[in-house]
Amino acid sequence: MSGRAAPTLLVLAKEPVPGRVKTRLTPPFSPGQAARLAAAALADTLHTLLHVPAARRVLVLDGHPGPWLPAGWEVVPQAGGGLDRRIAAAFAGCTGPALLVGMDTPQLTPELLAPATAPGAWPPGRAWFGPAADGGFWALGMDTPRPALVLGVPMSTSGTGRAQRARLVAAGLDVADLPVLRDLDTAADAGEILAAAPEGRFAAAYRAVAGQARAGRG
Repeated sequence: MSGRAAPTLLVLAKEPVPGRVKTRLTPPFSPGQAARLAAAALADTLHTLLHVPAARRVLVLDGHPGPWLPAGWEVVPQAGGGLDRRIAAAFAGCTGPALLVGMDTPQLTPELLAPATAPGAWPPGRAWFGPAADGGFWALGMDTPRPALVLGVPMSTSGTGRAQRARLVAAGLDVADLPVLRDLDTAADAGEILAAAPEGRFAAAYRAVAGQARAGRG
């Protein structure tokens, strides 16, 4: 595989339905407000990735598309099982370089992803890893998808990122790191993300729902 090949971009996401997404934002936000923030974060991510070189753009979705989905994305259903199995299945649907990006980092910019999307970014044996501030990861890429390298990694723990990166290294892959980013999980996270990205859909949604929360409106 040429090191100049653009990757398939994958986003694994859950439909932003109140009560099913971002439950750790509640309180101080209501389930409806949390879902609004999730939808805005997902929309920012999907729009940002339209400006990143890609062979394909694939949204691996649990649920149904909504008005937050821009044109230019394929939508496929998520597999069942735990998060490791769902991520592995997403990679299994790809050929050539594939880069999975989370839906929880609306502060993402094309510049932050540039190392992994520039010409020559995918030589044989290359993996890309984007660590999250909470110990997880926000990006995971492999020049040749190997779903087995994700299966069995304990997800949603403070050691998830460390364990996943170690899997890549142990498999003999040349792991290159992207910057650390903060995921949107808690109200404190939301405030830090707003400071890092004060413009965009997420920033507008945050300001609106924060005002509602202060006023006691859901």
